[in-house]
Amino acid sequence: VQLQASGGGLVQTGGSLRLSCAASGTLVTTNGVAWYRQAPGAQREWVATLAAGGATGYADSVRGRFAVSRDNAANTVYLQMDSLKSEDTGVYYCSLEKRNVRYWGQGTQVTVSS
Repeated sequence: VQLQASGGGLVQTGGSLRLSCAASGTLVTTNGVAWYRQAPGAQREWVATLAAGGATGYADSVRGRFAVSRDNAANTVYLQMDSLKSEDTGVYYCSLEKRNVRYWGQGTQVTVSS
């Protein structure tokens, strides 16, 4: 299983970014994909999940601003991030658990400047 995260960048406060997580070696329709982030000097925290069945979940800090979706044909999960704040800055990782093994993408940097 491999996960390739992309789409990060530098954006101003209030702006938007869309992150992508392309999976190989498994299907995103049979394994839920979660997004995490890690700010400088902080622990990695959960951001959002898109379950295999389509249910979604969001951390309180991003609910209403972020949205997860997927393209089954592309085997890719997206994280649409709107109304970005400086506290959203960090490295974003996508993650998938299969057969009790958790896999991680390489991370993509998101920097929100004020």
